[in-house]
Amino acid sequence: MKFNPHPYQSYTIQRVKDGACGPLLDMGLGKTVSVLTAMDHLLKTGEVKKILVIAPLRIADEVWSSEIQKWDHLKHMTISKVLGTEGQRKKALLTKADLWIINRENVAWLVAHYGTGFPFDTVILDESSSFKDPKSKRFKALRQVSPLIKRKYILTGTPIPNGLLDMWSQVYFLDGGQRLGKTYSTYQKEYFESDKRNRHVVFSYKIKKGDDLLGDDIFEREIHSKIGDICFSMKASDYLKLPERFDLTREVTLSASEMAGYLKFEKEQVLALKTGEDITALTAAALTNKLLQYANGAVYDDDKNYHVVHNAKLDALEEMVESAGGHPVLIFYSFIHDRERIMQRLKSYKPIHLKTSADIQAWNSSIIPVMLAHPASAGHGLNLQAGGNQIIWFGVPWALELWQQANARLHRQGQEKPVYVHKLITKGTMDELPVIALDRKTGKQEALMQAVKALVGKYR
Repeated sequence: MKFNPHPYQSYTIQRVKDGACGPLLDMGLGKTVSVLTAMDHLLKTGEVKKILVIAPLRIADEVWSSEIQKWDHLKHMTISKVLGTEGQRKKALLTKADLWIINRENVAWLVAHYGTGFPFDTVILDESSSFKDPKSKRFKALRQVSPLIKRKYILTGTPIPNGLLDMWSQVYFLDGGQRLGKTYSTYQKEYFESDKRNRHVVFSYKIKKGDDLLGDDIFEREIHSKIGDICFSMKASDYLKLPERFDLTREVTLSASEMAGYLKFEKEQVLALKTGEDITALTAAALTNKLLQYANGAVYDDDKNYHVVHNAKLDALEEMVESAGGHPVLIFYSFIHDRERIMQRLKSYKPIHLKTSADIQAWNSSIIPVMLAHPASAGHGLNLQAGGNQIIWFGVPWALELWQQANARLHRQGQEKPVYVHKLITKGTMDELPVIALDRKTGKQEALMQAVKALVGKYR
């Protein structure tokens, strides 16, 4: 296919050629082909010698190589995938290529493998929001070899899924701390404050507010001002004409006995928390996950076995798939037992669990009537828009990033039909709260804490 770049893509290509930067382009704006085009030019001019791409596993395995094969002007480029066993990774590192691509889980291994002889003069972080935690092994490893890297880039469509606090490590990778400070704690102290609301529930941090003279958003504006020269953001709605998207909610009503069972379970879980003990993000996640499992119809015990508590959601799901009239349906699930129960219930449709590139090709050929995927594994980089226009969420996530990225697998450039996003929500349960959090664009951790705070107040 011939590449005729949009003006915004030409701008991105030039910015990448100019040096380190963060093209924070919305899903569907073609950031991968733009970066590859720039890298091809820099390789030809000798400005870069050895390029490393770090990405989520599925993107590392499929997306970059498929983009190269898709565009005529890039087909000469070669990729070596540093994936698989240690032996396979070492062999891939010795293979001659234009780009080497590795999954983010093996970054620490790669740095240890090379030590002070890290050979890559250019590093691209694809979906850089996965490097937002400055305490993670992958970030620490990359920080160790950062002085050896000449050109650095961060790519993502959702750079700040949980607020500007997440931007420090991504920007630090680009500039070594010039703009947002040398340490995360300093940045946090300067621009954020603890958001602890009561003695039982510990919130994380929120950006500081200004005053009447400077404006409430003075600190937010200052952060944007500091990184504005190195990061640039583009929204798909400003540059592309996408098909309409309809977000629909299907409420599932439990029977009186099923609802009584849920409320009994909810009360037991809340009262099991130790009175007077601060509720951490981990505690909140464990509690809300239990209740979300129940809302979906099954709950894990301590031995990782699950027990079915109702089939109301499965019944509604089956009706919705039948109502699709043979049109392909993409189902996003939350828990493994969701997937197993859905696969069993819909077996007459011969459902497929998205795993391989062959599954993607089959879906895009419209020969898979029902495909299941987890938003964390299928939420980034995959082009599924050719296969269908119907999404059903069997369980809605707390994280805005997962929600946006997963829906963008179908609602993106190249989709020719209106996209329907269905949310299956069990009425009167924890199921309703993630939907509210997404509507308000509340950060995941804050939403979890608010949910637990409400439950603590209800039963104590």
